[in-house]
Amino acid sequence: MEIEKIIKSTINISAAKKVILNMVYTNTLIGEKFLEKLKPYDLSSEQYNVLRILRGQKGKPANMCVIQERMIAKNSNTTRLIDKLLLKQLVTRDVCPDNRRKIEVLITQKGLDLLTELDPIVIQHEEDFASNLTSTELEELNRLLEKYRNTIN
Repeated sequence: MEIEKIIKSTINISAAKKVILNMVYTNTLIGEKFLEKLKPYDLSSEQYNVLRILRGQKGKPANMCVIQERMIAKNSNTTRLIDKLLLKQLVTRDVCPDNRRKIEVLITQKGLDLLTELDPIVIQHEEDFASNLTSTELEELNRLLEKYRNTIN
């Protein structure tokens, strides 16, 4: 469905505005569907992102700055996210022995097991959204989105 019909616009929308509206609406839709997948596991998308970042560390701890830098949502409160994951026993948090001002976070086996369980669910979620596009179209969409985003940076 066209974005004008979704937002029930009765005026002409410029192509530039239409792109932004489409991206914002699509992002919201993807996010809502993703949260539905995570809800049974009592995880937010930001908590899931932290767990994925920590799994990518391959057994090495990450400090709060590393986690924050790799977050997709840069405005997330990393300390609060880690606190919630600690309560769920999905991560551990320790003071760095070399620098007491540094906090090191490590994913637990329980966190790794949860991600292993979620992996096929997340892959299916991604495949569902990509199902209307060919692999060539997906590559082109990625190229265009990166080009569009890089004009801002």
